[in-house]
Parts: sequence; structure tokens; C-alpha cells
Amino acid sequence: MKALHEAGVAELSRALQTRQVSSAELTRQLLARATAHESLGAFLAIEPERSLAQAEAADRRLAQGGAHRLTGVPVAHKDIFVTRGWPSTAGSRMLAGYASPFDATVVARLGDAGMVTLGKLNCDEFAMGSANENSAFGPARNPWDPRRVPGGSSGGSAAAVAARLVPAATGTDTGGSIRQPAAFCGVTGIKPTYGLCSRYGMIAFASSLDQAGVLARSAEDCALLLSAMSGFDARDATSAERPPQDYHAQMLAPREGAGGAAPLRGLRIGLPREFFPARLSADVERAVRAALRELEALGATLVDVSLPRTELSIPVYYIIAPAEASSNLSRYDGVKFGHRAQRYDDLTSMYERTRAEGFGPEVKRRIMIGTYVLSHGYYDAYYLQAQKLRRMIADDFQACFAHCDLIAGPVAPTAAWPLGAQADDPVQAYLADIFTLPASLAGLPGMSVPAGFTGSPEGGGLPVGLQLIGNYFDEGRLLHAAHALQQATDWHRRAPPGP
Repeated sequence: MKALHEAGVAELSRALQTRQVSSAELTRQLLARATAHESLGAFLAIEPERSLAQAEAADRRLAQGGAHRLTGVPVAHKDIFVTRGWPSTAGSRMLAGYASPFDATVVARLGDAGMVTLGKLNCDEFAMGSANENSAFGPARNPWDPRRVPGGSSGGSAAAVAARLVPAATGTDTGGSIRQPAAFCGVTGIKPTYGLCSRYGMIAFASSLDQAGVLARSAEDCALLLSAMSGFDARDATSAERPPQDYHAQMLAPREGAGGAAPLRGLRIGLPREFFPARLSADVERAVRAALRELEALGATLVDVSLPRTELSIPVYYIIAPAEASSNLSRYDGVKFGHRAQRYDDLTSMYERTRAEGFGPEVKRRIMIGTYVLSHGYYDAYYLQAQKLRRMIADDFQACFAHCDLIAGPVAPTAAWPLGAQADDPVQAYLADIFTLPASLAGLPGMSVPAGFTGSPEGGGLPVGLQLIGNYFDEGRLLHAAHALQQATDWHRRAPPGP
């Protein structure tokens, strides 16, 4: 088989099951590679002895036969999930030194499947950001061009997968934080329907929006992990009560009337006119249109639709999400856990100094916005109106799904921008979420699938992602379409330059 670090989850699973390679050997190689690429800033914590102990346990399970298909495959976790044995910081100094006594449900379920935790990955502080520049421990960098951002907030996850440091990683998506970094780094990412994956043990940002997901090389790899980590969890009040699903089988299942050279025959893909505005980068539009032609060649039908409240999703999101952040982050007061100021005069000054020292500028900005819109006299004018518009945005999607099965368009208006380019203008970073926010507000599943590059069609440039959005709990159809596209193209197989 190809070099171990070049193989994806499905390939590694087959190699481990047939004993072509041991999990311990694979884990050692990837740990060495992660250490050699420290300059990317993708990892925040690596515990080699702990990872190797898990790999050796996986090898014993494999030797006994009947192991889960993910047993022995390495994975790394966004540092927004609490993990026993690894630091859990949410990219913030507020949680520096915090040691969780338990694993998040997503982490535990992948561990139960026998996956080996390689380490914790960099992210924007408390998942607040679109570039991974808000991490208290320094930015992650884009492997395609280290002078550029990898996207955020799951930037460390996307960078690690793209650089072949790990075959797959967990991420979270509140307003696009899986799809956008996946697009910027040229990997596949899926945000499932809100409630499909448990939020238990996920450090909260905006509780009605946060959702766990996967970043990996391919749709097939995403399907394998999503099958293992999803499902009802009684400890999460927002968890959907649905039976376990085998998304890998759903992805491979033939669709009625389709087959052969036209595996997507009968699939209607809606193109919202609002997803192709004049300000969309020409390079991005060209790549997305090329991917759409590939879907047509595979049998899909493209249908014009409209999401008229797309532009309203930005003010709606940046009222609701900060409001929920203001509430969720009030627990970080220096009393029970996390950072506490060394010098203070009384309880009030301890609160003030702890939060001033522990939180970074973007987190403070969003807490202040959220506190303002929830305050007396402004709740009805801002927060309540935003919730009404959120319902209308969700209704717009249902009107579209009366005419199509999936919705497609770009993930972001541009490719990855240079590090520091938006440091003095956070609103520009907020505007970059224009195409991902609507699905998040509606709680719909969405994917980013590699769709080519900026620059010449022959190669070069930066990765571009195609966004696919499905109806509630229609992950199987999403993955099927993405897999068919990836069987016909090689964009997802291309790796950034370097060793």
C-alpha cells in the first residue's frame, strides 16, 4: 500500500484488519510526523505514551478478530472536546491547566470503536473565529501556504488532516467552523444535523448551534467516523432520539433509477441565486461551477432556487451566538476551575480580573455583544427579532427542498486569506461566513467537498470547497453525492507540497 501517512481511514482500516500494518507502527509514524511539523501549529497537546498504549490495546483487539472497522485507526480531537489524560483548553488561557475527569461522548464513542487518540488540535478560543487566529496558543497555519489561515474555528483539525499528520479529526461547527476550514485546506468535512451527535463534553459556545462533526480525506472516511460517533445520548438534552445509523452503507447504497456512469441520476441539486453574488471571487466561482458540471455528468439535475434571507443570516447569527456565549461563558469566574487572577481585592475584583486575564479579545467582544442584546430594553428589539428571522431562514430551506433534494454552492466567498489580513477588521471575518451560516441557523446538515483550486485549472493555487446542504437527517444522501463526485475526480487526493 501507499505510504502510511498518505492513506485515509478506509485504507488504513483494511490494512489493519488484514494485519498488513500494526496500529502501534502506524501511531509511531504519525506521532513522529506530527512532531516534525510543529511549525504548522496544528497540535496543542501530544501524549506519545498514552497514544501508544491505546495502539497496543487496539492491536490486541485486532489479533482476537471481530474488531470494529475503526479499531487501531488514529484520530485527533479538536481541543473543544474534553478528554481524560490530555489537556482540554478550548484554545483559551482561561482553561490552561484544566484536567477533565471524563471524555466527551464523541471522544468516548470513537474510543469504544478502538480508535487511537493522537492528540488535541488547535482551535479559535472557545470556537469563536473563522481563521484560527484567535487561539491563545498561536495560530494554526494552512499547509498549502503557511502564510495563510487554515480557516476556523476547526483550523487545527483541517490543517492536520491536509498535512497528512492524521487521517481524520473531530471538529465542531457553530456557523461554518467545519465546512470553511475544510474548504480552505482541501479536505472533506461534514456538519451533521443539529442533535445527531452528542454535545456532552463539548465546551459550549452557542448551545443551539454547536454541533460535532468530522474532517477527513474523503466522504467515505467521514461516513465511517460519523457512524461511530453519532446517536442518542441521554446526557445531552438536545440529542435527537434516533436509532444508530450506518452512514457508510447508506453512502454506498444504489439509488433508485441510478447506476453505472450515472450514479446520481434522479438527484435534484438546488442552486440558490443568493449563493452566487457579484462579490464572489472569480476563482472560487469557476471551481464551484466545474464541480457542479461534474455532478451533472454523474446524472444530477441542477435546479434554480432561492434563499432570500441569506444576507440576514449574518446579523441573525451575530446576535444569537454571542447571546448564548454570554450565558455559557459566565461560568468562567475563577471560583471552581480554570484560571484565577493572582491579585484581587474582593470577590467582584476577582471576577473582573480573572475574566480580563483569561479571555482573549474576540471572546470579550462577543460576550459584550451578547450581554448587550440580552439586556433590559434590547432583548425584544434584537434577540427576539433574531429568533423570528431564524425561523424564517429555516422555512426558506424547506421551500427549496420542495423543488430539490440537495442544495449546492460555495463554502466561502474567497480562498484562504493571509494571516493577519483581517486582524483589525473582525467584521470582514464575519462576512466570510455568509454561505455557511444559513444551514447552521436552520440546524441542517452540510458538507464541504474539495472542488479544485484557484489559479489555473491544471493545478496550483489554493483549495476551493463545494458546499452541499441536505434536509434534516439526510446525511446518507449527502455522503452518497459527495462520494460519487470523489469517485469521478481527484481533488480530494491532492496533498499540499512538502514532505
